[in-house]
Amino acid sequence: MPTETDETDAPSESGSDDDGDSVVYATPEELGYPTSTYTPVAYDNLDTAPADDDHPDAGRGGSFRLLDLPKVPRLKHVVGPSAIMLGASLGSGETLFWPQLVAQYGWALYWIFIAGVLLQFVVNTEIQRWTLATGESVFRGMERVHPLVPFAFMLGGFVSLGWPGWAASAAKVGAAGLSLGTYQLAGVELVGWRLLGIGLMVFIWLTYQLTPLMYNVVERLQLFLVVLSLTFALVLFVLVGAPTALPALPSGPALVGDQPPAVVVAILLGGIAYAGAGGYLNLSQSLWVREKGYGMGRYQGRIKNPFAGDDPETVHEDGFSFTPASPNTERWRGWWRVAQLEHLLTFAVGLVVITTILVVIAGTYAPGTTRTAVDMWLVGIAPSVSPLAGATIYATLFLALFTTEYAIIESFVRNSSDVIYELYGRDAGWRLPRLFWGLLTVFCGWGILILLLPFEVENPFNLLVIGAAMSGLIMWPYIVVIQLVNAVRLPEHTMPGWGRTVAMWVAAAFFGYFSVLLVGTVLSTQLGIAVFSVQMSILGSGPGGLVLWAGYGAVQAYVIYRTTRAKFEQAGTVDGADAGRGLFS
Repeated sequence: MPTETDETDAPSESGSDDDGDSVVYATPEELGYPTSTYTPVAYDNLDTAPADDDHPDAGRGGSFRLLDLPKVPRLKHVVGPSAIMLGASLGSGETLFWPQLVAQYGWALYWIFIAGVLLQFVVNTEIQRWTLATGESVFRGMERVHPLVPFAFMLGGFVSLGWPGWAASAAKVGAAGLSLGTYQLAGVELVGWRLLGIGLMVFIWLTYQLTPLMYNVVERLQLFLVVLSLTFALVLFVLVGAPTALPALPSGPALVGDQPPAVVVAILLGGIAYAGAGGYLNLSQSLWVREKGYGMGRYQGRIKNPFAGDDPETVHEDGFSFTPASPNTERWRGWWRVAQLEHLLTFAVGLVVITTILVVIAGTYAPGTTRTAVDMWLVGIAPSVSPLAGATIYATLFLALFTTEYAIIESFVRNSSDVIYELYGRDAGWRLPRLFWGLLTVFCGWGILILLLPFEVENPFNLLVIGAAMSGLIMWPYIVVIQLVNAVRLPEHTMPGWGRTVAMWVAAAFFGYFSVLLVGTVLSTQLGIAVFSVQMSILGSGPGGLVLWAGYGAVQAYVIYRTTRAKFEQAGTVDGADAGRGLFS
């Protein structure tokens, strides 16, 4: 039978500790929260999960090891992963894209933002599902489908996040607010905002050196920055008198015209993707909940600073599985509930509150604006309000943009180090903490190099539009893959319910539709290949555009067929599966 290290909080094999809540819910002392937590196990001594209906389909990977789910903490003790995600969202759609879109095209677009938040809530928690059930990252789950899948998303992540657009934007806002000029550095003349951007990149790198467990400092700093950003947004809301505009919020969804220009479609797709963190950033939710110790992720090691002197923790190649018997099914139900509530109350509610505040201000003070988002705030709105409110605008924008850049570096490095390690580094004998630290150093150095080179970046918002559009484009394929991983490879008691399955169909259709619209618009209007012209109504598209729409329809049809088939094949195969069903399972 499985054996574990001598940990007072380790769950029993049978789960027969006591009757009642004591076998399901744990005290903070038992689980080590509110900081991230980890329980080492004697992995090689654990039984191998049999290849039957009770356990996940191993696919291309090795077998899972049998272990009971850990006890479930209370909600207040697991807040963290979604706060980092909220921080990643502040400087993108919430501060820039959606205020600018609503100010320019009207309040009807605001309801697309609400739809985007709800869909991303579903997508993000589905990204968590594989990790909660197995302890593996979502990238390892994708690798079990095909090794090229996580590698392709890593490349897409670099294209969308590899340019320091948020650091540049934050630096320009900060430099304008501080009236920075031009300075000499080692005989080279540099404008103040570039120096400030370099300083921000160096500061981010240094924070990772503060503690042995790098996730903890990221979580604490992001929580602080998010609270500070929300405070400044509320103060700004009051200073400009925007509360009086709330009763006038209109209703009714609408899109802008029959054939928006490419830049508008790019901004709209980016805004939809950034009705949240968006793109490659969303996939980090899996690794953040593993670092925090959610579900089976508690038995996987965390990434420590390789130069801090602490012993490393083992991230096992293959994850864990649990037998669908009491109390595991009740614990699964509890874990799924607490994970959803943490994401709903921290991420979704936080997004709606902050975005609504900033959208109301933008819609009130810059209606019909044709400026880019940053200029809308600094040139269009700040001069028209009081000096105190203007200074608050600078502070709010700077905090939001810097918080996002911090989360982008954290997300890209953590995701990409996991992908590289699993695809190549593990077999090559690399150590994951050293890979993480090295990639962090290279990525921060890359950002500094871009800021040092004499590229013309007078309008860094264009970098954000490109990155946002790319983030939107990669969301459709990974939503498709996540459906196939969760619905096809997980057993009945942990696979998505019908409500979740349908919601993911809608999410894929939503992002796929705008992805086809963007690709066709760019090909036809930007590159002059008229055959790929697309219409929002689909009908009337060119021959190439119709091929794009047909491909989109074929993918959607296959996903619906494959997940529906899996649902029917798994129905009734696991005794007691209903005991694991919980809130919106």
